[in-house]
Amino acid sequence: MTGVLTSDTEIRTVRAVRAGRPGPGPVRCSVGDLLLADLPVSVVLFYDRPLDADALAAGLARALARLPEFAGRLRTAADGDLFIDTDDSGVPFTVADAPHTLTEAFDRMALPASGLVDHVRAADARREPLPLLTVRLNRLTDGACALGISWHHAVGDMHTFALLLRTWSACTEGAEPPALAPTADRELQLDAHLPAEDSGVPSLRLPEPAEATELRRTVAAAGLANRTAQIWFAPAETQRLRAALAAEADRPLSVNDALCAHLMHVLRELDGHRDQEQTLTMPVNLRRPLGLPDGALGNLLGEIRLPWRPGTTPARYAAELRTAVEEFTGKHLSTRSNLNFLRRIGRDRIADCVPAGFDPARRTLTLSSWCRLGLHDLPLTGRRPIAFSPAATLQLPWSSWLVEGPGGEGLLYTVVLPTRLAAKLRGAHDLLHAYREPSDPLPAVGPRKLL
Repeated sequence: MTGVLTSDTEIRTVRAVRAGRPGPGPVRCSVGDLLLADLPVSVVLFYDRPLDADALAAGLARALARLPEFAGRLRTAADGDLFIDTDDSGVPFTVADAPHTLTEAFDRMALPASGLVDHVRAADARREPLPLLTVRLNRLTDGACALGISWHHAVGDMHTFALLLRTWSACTEGAEPPALAPTADRELQLDAHLPAEDSGVPSLRLPEPAEATELRRTVAAAGLANRTAQIWFAPAETQRLRAALAAEADRPLSVNDALCAHLMHVLRELDGHRDQEQTLTMPVNLRRPLGLPDGALGNLLGEIRLPWRPGTTPARYAAELRTAVEEFTGKHLSTRSNLNFLRRIGRDRIADCVPAGFDPARRTLTLSSWCRLGLHDLPLTGRRPIAFSPAATLQLPWSSWLVEGPGGEGLLYTVVLPTRLAAKLRGAHDLLHAYREPSDPLPAVGPRKLL
């Protein structure tokens, strides 16, 4: 098994799901894949009715024939390059009876060991032939179910996972699967779409030995030093927020611009460091800006890093973020700069590098938006999910994710913070929901400790 199981969970069956044939051959990973190759990504989809386990597994087998990377294994070459061998080693598929109701299962999403997901052992998978995808179907006591899925970050980003889920859905429903654009060399595929020059500022860095030691301590202590909080923003609430900041900034803003600015403002107020600069890191899907196919696989991510300087207002920050999005390719793209940086220090030192956005000492907040992927609209064995949530793996401080709320309504924000700050956030309802009105409905389903 690849995850931590709670003692009160009864496993019914474990099977290996395979496509039945190997893929076309090894896939060379990109630098973006390598940078994330020690991390798992885990999610849970919730259903108010049972899913057919056999039909689910059969559909997954057909999906793996189209995306064999998920059924493969990692291999590190002598020169340090990372490959995915699409050998159809398979995906462990577990069916378990979990002693929780749907609401109780929601409550466990903020726990690093929820028992609902078998987290991929990402770091070990670089040295051992371990699965790159796990699936766990949890049958709940009230007839609902929770589908826990974990994958190795080297296989791909959230967009890549969404392609798998769309394909899986098509295979269980008899629909047309999405078009895919696989490649044997992700580095070459990306390079063909990169401009000759970009921002000139790499999005990875080589920490000094003292900082590297401190970062290792931060990771080792993450489970004890940090807590996860989940916040729901109603649809009308976010529209009021967007309208208020857009009026003050005197320019159009997106809901994402306004919400990012609002969350940074709230955290700065509670943290008590308003006189210090603080940076937001926001990953950006590179497919559209670079003209890559929507079906391209891998970690095709750039990022915007935008400092909040003392004296900045939420409206001004939201406007700066909107400008950064509009000017992303010219001023924030850093993929070629990353390659140049690695040439200078030596590609063999990539394992010593960290993303520039991972800087807990400076309270750098990373906010990954997983919205607009259409996951709520994808049925599996005839059932659409009623909710979707990230599942806690490593509780790294200042990490956060934004997804559509239950039923696709509103926005669910999951954030990992130092324990004391997380406690302050739980007591800051009026500041956090300054744009909520009593008439705003609460989500129909969700964790009881939802802020």
